[in-house]
Amino acid sequence: MRLTRTLRAAATAALLLAATACGSSGGGSPSGGLNPPDLKAPSHLGEGEGEVDLIAWAGYVEDGSNDPKADWVGGFEKKTGCRVRSKVAASSDEMVKLMKTGDYDAVSASGDASLRLIASGDAAPVNTDLVPNYRDVFPDLKKQPWNSVKGTAYGIPHGRGANLLMYDTEKVKPAPTSWSAVFDGAAAYKGHVTAYDSPIYIADAALYLKATRPELGIKDPYALDQRQFDAAVALLKKQNASVGEYWSDYLKEVSAFKSGDSVIGTTWQVIANLAASEGAKVAASVPKEGSTGWSDTWMVSAKAEHPDCAYKWLDWIVSPKVNAQVAEYFGEAPANAKACALTSDKNFCATYHAADTAYWKRIAFWNTPIEQCLDGRRDVKCVPYAKWVQAWTEIKG
Repeated sequence: MRLTRTLRAAATAALLLAATACGSSGGGSPSGGLNPPDLKAPSHLGEGEGEVDLIAWAGYVEDGSNDPKADWVGGFEKKTGCRVRSKVAASSDEMVKLMKTGDYDAVSASGDASLRLIASGDAAPVNTDLVPNYRDVFPDLKKQPWNSVKGTAYGIPHGRGANLLMYDTEKVKPAPTSWSAVFDGAAAYKGHVTAYDSPIYIADAALYLKATRPELGIKDPYALDQRQFDAAVALLKKQNASVGEYWSDYLKEVSAFKSGDSVIGTTWQVIANLAASEGAKVAASVPKEGSTGWSDTWMVSAKAEHPDCAYKWLDWIVSPKVNAQVAEYFGEAPANAKACALTSDKNFCATYHAADTAYWKRIAFWNTPIEQCLDGRRDVKCVPYAKWVQAWTEIKG
């Protein structure tokens, strides 16, 4: 069975970033205004320390115990001599908290955690020359605003996915082409709208407002000044009256679409595929406004006790065969371009748009909202993530 993440907001405000940054979260130039501690990446590696401690999303570090067919830990341990110990994290906030303990060597961070780890000095720069398989990573995943600062890489891309609009093809007609179906038009499906249960979902509302209310001047859905933020929150509070369920467990969303409790809402490709395979009459796509999405990065702890083994893991997990296995098991586009030739489903990379550069240009990947606006503005302060967490509680009532 495929496993995937659940992001449940935890009010860990003490861990949240108060730093400076600039750059577009939708791709392009890195976060050039962020000034993290002056940490150095290693220039060479040793033989390995014999073990490595990892924090990961469910499905990323599989040893065969959950599914005998899913084991890429065993091969790594045999090849490198590094014994793997891993902890599954249920949220980005939990990952940040665990990394601060210094007990872990590496983490599979999403964009809503990575800048926090960089700015706090908990994640170290990565010497990509020590990760040979990095050369085959898709170029549009390298040195992006969520995984680099001023041209310095802070991790190795692992995989990516888009947040799609899914709908019941028998109950939602005509086929929706805009996010308006779950925002301004949500009342038409009152009680049967579903939405992602995370503070980062506020960015979905902001992305829609960017297209429909240009007077707000939203450039980046993760860089919202107070007026822009208030507009997004107001839209989500209005939507709340039509929401039947906020989902974080993808199996529950599949069940809701099969039963008819949900007929329209945000989803991931893996969920749409599974729902359809189980008989739900669903379709999913990126609406005309574009979408948000996630890109995960393996980052090395600045306090890593086993840095050599951590680097060996980074190279292993992004190697073509292993990256293909993880992508299929988890349900995401692989980071390594060569992985596409090695998936068991030969249409997998086409389904997940792995090499479709134009597709990914429409996706605003998760980033960490901070006071120093990510869109480059210096005349205002943007609302930091801690406030997003507070607002999300209010939105859901």
